[in-house]
Amino acid sequence: MVRAGSARVPAGPTLAVVAREAGVSVPTASKVVNGREDVAPETRRRVTEALDRLGYVRRPRFDTTRTPGLVDLVVHSLDSTWSGAVLHGVEAAAYEAGLEVVVSAGLPRPRCGRPERGWLDKLTARGSSGVLFNLAELSPAQYAWLDQRRIPYVLIDPAHEPPAGVVSVGAANWQGGVSATEHLLGLGHRRIAVIAGQRRTLGGSARVAGYRSVLASAGVRHRAEYVRHAGFDEAAARMRMHELLNLPEPPTAVFVCSDRMALGVYEALAERELRVPDDMSVVGFDDLPEARWAAPALTTVRQPLGEMAATALRLLVRMMHGERPESTRTELSTLLVRRASTAGPAGERPTARHRTGRG
Repeated sequence: MVRAGSARVPAGPTLAVVAREAGVSVPTASKVVNGREDVAPETRRRVTEALDRLGYVRRPRFDTTRTPGLVDLVVHSLDSTWSGAVLHGVEAAAYEAGLEVVVSAGLPRPRCGRPERGWLDKLTARGSSGVLFNLAELSPAQYAWLDQRRIPYVLIDPAHEPPAGVVSVGAANWQGGVSATEHLLGLGHRRIAVIAGQRRTLGGSARVAGYRSVLASAGVRHRAEYVRHAGFDEAAARMRMHELLNLPEPPTAVFVCSDRMALGVYEALAERELRVPDDMSVVGFDDLPEARWAAPALTTVRQPLGEMAATALRLLVRMMHGERPESTRTELSTLLVRRASTAGPAGERPTARHRTGRG
């Protein structure tokens, strides 16, 4: 099936349609498609002509007798510990499955409504049997290209809701937001802010929803000014923290929806000569190596990036064998990891020598 947004249209003729057009059985048509020799020349000619006439698209087949097989992993970039964790998980699962992995950084955007041919043609030429994507999103043209060629693929932590029927693996983001906020409430904080990522993304929206749910259940007043967005950018998070500190009643704790943004929060607090956690408790999200390297070490919500990637690879292998997962969305549990960046509130509001900041 071809996806254009969330709509689905036929991806082309099935093998049964080709067989009917050529006047042969489906097994016979399959033999021609797969290059088998035990087909009469005249029959092969009729099937080949029907394939060409109907526009049947052959896709690379997963050959269980070939060792090793080949799959593609496409990530946003290769210069982050996030991508490193994803790559490690895929490599470990691929080794167990006897597969090799080709890694690409980024995927060219379509031009004039058509997918860029370079990477996609290389995918077909090298005979990859499936693709894992760890990108912000794919375009409708790219979904269509994959579907037309019947190439199985799985999304790892998609930023937006995929089209119907697309298989994806992610983390329990809502529960992660709940865990972070419950931890801060349990320490005695009531003025808790959140610095979220991009607006209207799956993970970012779910984390903020979990935060709001806990505050409502605890009877803590929701303050709209305590919700800021920084697009998962460290420098933007630093500015958002300065904005929070400039409020007439600043928070005593902040839930930051990524470890990378939490480093920007640390920087802003240092610029105000505020200490973590004495003056401000900070909770991150991801549990990347940076969380342990921070000073003080960052309390954060761990999402199992490596296991998410490994799970996606195992699902892809099943799809390469012709199976369909029971559910198109798989979510793995998150876990709060307590370190040194959180403590009970020291007073009613943070104090610092530099109230204006540079943000």
